[in-house]
Order: sequence, then C-alpha cells, then structure tokens
Amino acid sequence: MNQIQPLEVIILAAGEGTRMMSARPKVLHTIGGKPLLQHVLDTASYLDAAAIHVVVGHGEEAIRDSIEGHINWVRQTERLGTGHAVMQALPSVGKDSMVVILCGDVPLIEPATIQRLLDANSGLAILTAEVANPQGLGRIERDETGRVCAVVEQRDASLEQQKITEINSGVIASTAANLHRWLPQVKADNQQAEYYLPDIIAPALAEGVIVGSAAPERLHEIAGVNDRAQLAELERVYQTGLAGQLMMRGVTLADPNRIDIRGTVESAQDIFIDVNVVFVGDVVLGEGVKIGANCVISNSRIGAGTEVHPNSVLDGAIVGEYCSVGPFARLRPDTHLQAGARVGNFVETKKAYIGEGSKINHLSYIGDCQMGAEVNVGAGTITCNYDGVSKHQTTMGDGVFIGSNSTLVAPIEIEKEGFVAAGTTLTRSVPEAALAVGRAKQRNIEKWKRPKKATT
Repeated sequence: MNQIQPLEVIILAAGEGTRMMSARPKVLHTIGGKPLLQHVLDTASYLDAAAIHVVVGHGEEAIRDSIEGHINWVRQTERLGTGHAVMQALPSVGKDSMVVILCGDVPLIEPATIQRLLDANSGLAILTAEVANPQGLGRIERDETGRVCAVVEQRDASLEQQKITEINSGVIASTAANLHRWLPQVKADNQQAEYYLPDIIAPALAEGVIVGSAAPERLHEIAGVNDRAQLAELERVYQTGLAGQLMMRGVTLADPNRIDIRGTVESAQDIFIDVNVVFVGDVVLGEGVKIGANCVISNSRIGAGTEVHPNSVLDGAIVGEYCSVGPFARLRPDTHLQAGARVGNFVETKKAYIGEGSKINHLSYIGDCQMGAEVNVGAGTITCNYDGVSKHQTTMGDGVFIGSNSTLVAPIEIEKEGFVAAGTTLTRSVPEAALAVGRAKQRNIEKWKRPKKATT
C-alpha cells in the first residue's frame, strides 16, 4: 500500500477475556487452528507496515511464545482502557508515522477494509457499521451535517443514544503526532474509570479536524470474540469462506457446513470431499482425489486419482497417484506411498516407503520399512522395529509376499521375490526367491479332554 507517511500498526491484546472462562489468554483461542491474534497479525502484514506493535498484559509470556512475526511487544502493566493501552505503545512509534489501531480479538478484518479507513483519514478516521442489535457497543453520534462528533460507550449512553444503531468497531487510524497530542487530554470520567481511545474525538474536533469514517464490506470483519459462543460463530463464518474458495476451484463438498480447514488446502479440479473431514497444516490434493467421511488429513500430499476411505488419519504422509487408503487407516509421518499402492483397514504405517503397486490390506503395522514394488503384506503382519532403545529397518524387495500373522524382527531384509509363510516369526534375512518358515511344529493330541468349570 502506498502511504505518504510510513505506516505502523498497534494491536491491542492485553485483555484478560474473563467471559471465555479459560486459563488461556483470549487472543490465543483459535479460529481455523490459528490464534485470534495471529489472524490480525497476518492481516497487518499485508499493509506493508514499517512496524507492528502488540500491547499485551494478561498472559504475556504465553502470547509471546505462541505468536510468530516481527513484533515490538509492549507491556501494559495496568489495564486502564484502550486509550491507556495505545499510550504505552506510542513511545515506540515514529513521530511522522500514520498509525492504524486494531484489536487482537477481532480476527477477520480484511486489508481492503483497513485501506478504506486510511483513505478516509484526514487526521483521524474510525471504522463504523450499522447493526441490527447494537447492545453493548459504543454508539456513533453524528452532527446535523452527518459528520462524526462523538463515540458514546453503552455504559455511559443515555436512553436516546442507546437507540443509535451505528456502532464503533474499535479500529482507528490517525497520525502518531495527533495521538501524542490528543491522548493526554482523555479523561477517565466514566463508569469504568478507564481511558477510552474514542474519546480523542473531542480534542480532534476542538482543533477543527474532520473525523472520517469507513465501513466494512461484511459485518463479521468487525465482530469480536468475548465468549465461546462468539468464537464458534466466527469459526463457522471463517470455514464457510474457505469452503467457498474450494468449491470455486472445482472441489465438490458433500456438505460445505461440515468441513474444517485449520491451515491451507491446495486443490486441483474434480475433487470430492465427504462430510466431517478436517484438514490441518499444509495439505495438497491432486486432481480427482476422493476423501471419505470423518478423515483427518494433516501436512500431507495426496496424488491424483487417489481415494482415502472413511475414518482414516494421514499425518505427514506423501501419497502417490491412484492409491487407496483405508478405511480406518493411519499413515504417520514420513509415510510414502508410490503410485497404485494400497493401505487398507486398520493398518498403521510410520517412516515407511511403500513401493508401486504394493498392498497392505488389513490389520498390520509397518514402521521403519523400505518396501519395493508389488509387495503383498498379509493381515496381522507387524514389523518389530523397536528394541527398547533404538529403531531398526526392515527391507522388502520387489515382489515379496508376506503371509498373514507374520512378525518381522528388525533389522531384517527379505530379498526380491522372497516368500514368508503365514504365522512366521522372522529373525533372519531371507534370500532372493526363498521361502521362510519360522513357526513351531504342530502337535495334535488325541482324545484331549477340554477343561471344565468346577461345580459347587
């Protein structure tokens, strides 16, 4: 954004948020898996600001540990209102800067809205909106010419002022020089005994400054989070927006209201996503992918034509084209499925490379494994990769067949075309094209009498 003056952003995030009923600071509660404050910071980053200042108080250490970005942290030891909070940050702001003041618990404001506010600023501008129910919000008073002349907080408003439906969002733009001059004139002569930031309007008008105003495109941009219900409402708004973006890119959603994206989803065309699917972190979906109901996909890439069946969990997995996963499969980090591989029901993998066309269809655990192409792993097979201290590798060559209920004690290698008989406990490597049988010899005891319960 092109500003005549350098732009700096102050974000107010010192509130305790008692109505959240939580030990966690309010601004660390999440929408789309991201803290409220991080949403605001990400928006601020689009403004090309010279500096971003965040005013913190309650939960300062937790906030600083959880938030990313180049931030000047400002401590508000005594929480005496929004005007007082801005005063704590002003010494760090350049005197020739334009300042935008945002709220850390108003997460969905758009950069374009902030730009409209800046365009309306001739010394001071506030973001306002007309709402159906202004209860609890500061009211905008305008004079006979339609210009802003005051902001009256709900607690201090008369019955007539409470009928006003234009409200103050709490977002303000002004020059640093003006803020330095006006804030010391604000008095705490209100029911809360706090220094209200909007009270700078009075000294601004006394100087003949015209107070500009702008409005958001959508009301949810200025919606704040004060309790869990409001958090849930904004979560749905946010998710609805992300669902809409997916559908515009050629994704079919069985129900746009039953998808959660807690990160980013990069998608190709003709993808189908069933209900109650959760995406976490960075996810990439190839063309024609199908995701069944109740799946959780985290930080994974899924190739074109692959189907993930219901109730599967993928975390840090790379899945090739035309694979089949699940139902009830769990692919843990560093699982790589090559094209056409199949991982079926109740199969868990971890640090496993599954070769092209290989199959692990049922009830198996494959960890720390390098598997070739066209391998068949029977039901109930496990790789014993951990000896209590270290992890060990299992290697299977192309065309290996592992019979059901086999135990592969690593480190071990089954060479190309090796065959492991069902029920084998394998402790030595298997040469190419050899059959390995490692089970106790069967004995049949004739005329054996089954134990009976003692009678009383």
